[in-house]
Amino acid sequence: MHTQTEKLANPSRTIETIKKYGFSFQKRYGQNFLIEPRVPEKIVRSAGIGPDDCVVEIGPGIGTLTQYLAEAAGEVIAVEIDRQLIPILKETLEGYPNVTVLNQDILKTDLVRIAREHNGGKPLKVVANLPYYITTPILMELLEGDAPIDTITVMVQKEVAQRMQAGPGTKDYGALSLAVQYYASAQIVANVPPNCFLPRPDVASAVIHLDLRERPALAEADEKKLFALIRASFGQRRKTLVNSLKNAAGLSYTKEEIQAALAHMGLPENIRGEMLTLEQFAQLTGELEKH
Repeated sequence: MHTQTEKLANPSRTIETIKKYGFSFQKRYGQNFLIEPRVPEKIVRSAGIGPDDCVVEIGPGIGTLTQYLAEAAGEVIAVEIDRQLIPILKETLEGYPNVTVLNQDILKTDLVRIAREHNGGKPLKVVANLPYYITTPILMELLEGDAPIDTITVMVQKEVAQRMQAGPGTKDYGALSLAVQYYASAQIVANVPPNCFLPRPDVASAVIHLDLRERPALAEADEKKLFALIRASFGQRRKTLVNSLKNAAGLSYTKEEIQAALAHMGLPENIRGEMLTLEQFAQLTGELEKH
């Protein structure tokens, strides 16, 4: 087993490793490596990882967080898109036989198969320090996909984390908040300042932990219609719900139908989308379908 001092989670070891391999940061992959050991410790703790768990790590980078995951988990599957990091990971994870590195794009990775082959089909735990530019597509793929996933613990831009756990009537509340809350319960477990990374990002980060529901919050709702309605409702925040929905592409409700549905729910007709809860959106979808 590696000793604590050999861990990568400090600036000098990180810089030394990068220099040794002549690694250059790829802007297109949004790479920022952790250099503060308390952060990976906190992530592993918040994710509740134990020896029975199979963890999928997205974007291991040079393996900083992977080392901590490997010590806590039964098995770690690290999915890294950047080919130039593969030889580095081979070296930094050499002492951890329970880690498998896949040089793949997570959006094209078959997680159902990984669960089957590495975890007897049981749910995986997903952990990631997500690149900011692609956070939402990756999260939505994990939430909406067929893969058995138990929890997702991810480092994201702080304002994205706030959006994910925001409630109605707040400035952060939007389509992402509703999508996340439909599939999971979300909790911010740590705030991470820019100086914990190399290179230092321009924004603060946060670790958010999602506990996936066994079935969606409103299992009986028509998911496609519900989310089409939600997206349209937040398309232009300043507009009332009636105005947002009546002109929305892909929806075919008249102004009168929307007004009637809101009235039936006891809601004022000048209400904005940001005031409705997930349950109210589902109810509104149902009401509009009746018409």
